[in-house]
Amino acid sequence: MPAMTFDHIHLRSPDPEATAQWFERMLGAEVIRSIEMGKPRIDLKLGGQKIFIAPVATGDGVNPPPVTPCQGLDHFGFAVKDIDAVAAELKARGAEFTMEPTCPRPGIRILFLRGPQGVSVELLERDAKYG
Repeated sequence: MPAMTFDHIHLRSPDPEATAQWFERMLGAEVIRSIEMGKPRIDLKLGGQKIFIAPVATGDGVNPPPVTPCQGLDHFGFAVKDIDAVAAELKARGAEFTMEPTCPRPGIRILFLRGPQGVSVELLERDAKYG
């Protein structure tokens, strides 16, 4: 088996700028704007990961976003410290929670946000204090 490393997440959006601004405002993503093949491109850096945002135009043949929970890729998650303080800050920014902070099992506390185009984002804190 070849060695693999994680490279990127790829999102499709009818409004890449608004999508980038959401990730920047809500989660502190770094927005990287460039030109590729003569067209504007928007990428993000978040949690050490690259997120590419591709534009979607009417008639592109791109299917609508799924509704979570769904089969296949359901969400992506980022680890945080002090999840309850993070949740309070996100609420103040107007984030839409699909799951309030909860402890689904000992040692972990999670929450879910609805991002642009219904993208589901999990924030989690792993700590023995959640026993």
